[in-house]
Amino acid sequence: MSPQVLGRALVTAKWLSEAVQAGRVGPSLRVLDASWYPPQERDAKKEFRERHIPGASFFDIEECRDKASPYDFMLPSESHFADYVGSLGVGNDTHVVVYDGDNVGSFYAPRAWWMFRVFGHKEVSVLNGGFKNWVKEGHPVTAEVSKPAPAAFKAKRNAALVKTFEEMKQNVGSPRFQVVDSRPEGRFRGTELDQGLESGHIPGAVNIPFQTFLSETGHEKSIEEIQEIFREKKVDLSKPLAATCRKGVTACHIALAAYLCGKRDVAIYDGSWSEWFHRAPARYKVSEMKRNKA
Repeated sequence: MSPQVLGRALVTAKWLSEAVQAGRVGPSLRVLDASWYPPQERDAKKEFRERHIPGASFFDIEECRDKASPYDFMLPSESHFADYVGSLGVGNDTHVVVYDGDNVGSFYAPRAWWMFRVFGHKEVSVLNGGFKNWVKEGHPVTAEVSKPAPAAFKAKRNAALVKTFEEMKQNVGSPRFQVVDSRPEGRFRGTELDQGLESGHIPGAVNIPFQTFLSETGHEKSIEEIQEIFREKKVDLSKPLAATCRKGVTACHIALAAYLCGKRDVAIYDGSWSEWFHRAPARYKVSEMKRNKA
């Protein structure tokens, strides 16, 4: 990796801390906390109000989504996204750095990173190691909530970075792209429940749990290690690739990992297993639990 920035997909805590302390957070650099947790476990908004990276704004994934969809966190419209990020002071020329406070290092930040890219924004990065490592390394935090001046953001959706249910279903019958599922092995195999849903996977999918790409400290593994992970799973980064998970969140870790290896066109199945479980024919849901019951 380069010392501080790798194709702008990742920035280090050191790089961002220097930018914060140099007063560069503003119209040209915005920092967004994209944390989300199950409500019974942690309160992301409350934690943000208590401490966050100086100058950061809260990117509320509950607000920046298609609220009419029956599935969690589906992409909003172009206008909804543009209005929302514009209200956070993000313009088309702004370098955006996203992070979250999950204990694994990064969880939701790659989803926000991917969303910006879907809507045509190129200058977006994930804070490598997340907020937990920012704090661990002794970088500054604050409870002061900044109110950035609104900016004009023009969004243009890149359909190539999104897969629909219809495209995923067609791919089962006539494979045109590889599919990687980022959920834990038990949920992929169908041996444990997936957040209340019966689990399993899309026929032909390969399982690479998203945490495979993270080191013990919560940082992204090296490019060489990431390439080896894909090779071991026989995923060819020179060919079309789509990623899926439970609700289109950890799948974005697959897209980020591939991006670091130079593959910048990984598509995310936005509905993921949440949609597939409810809409796909039974024969298109592979589950060891079902086989065992039979």
